Amino acid sequence: MPSEKSIARTLIELLEVFFNSSRSLNRTRTWHQHVVPYEDGWAVRREGNKRITSKHQKQRTALEKAKRLARKYNADVIIHRENGEIRERISFSD
Repeated sequence: MPSEKSIARTLIELLEVFFNSSRSLNRTRTWHQHVVPYEDGWAVRREGNKRITSKHQKQRTALEKAKRLARKYNADVIIHRENGEIRERISFSD
């Protein structure tokens, strides 16, 4: 019987560690919008996301969309060149 208690206690401790560590990972995310080259056009991607928010044929239309989102969330727009380097940063934060 003692081994059952120790297994149960170990399981409880593992679950506590898991749930406590997952709480510490809940950081506030930024709403910064990146205008990035995508396939044969441009895309808007929220910082930290793998998925894109929207696709566009022209960088100008992607930039307009990114600016609307950045204004809404008081964030920045980061504009990239075709080679991926950062060209410019526009801040809409208060």
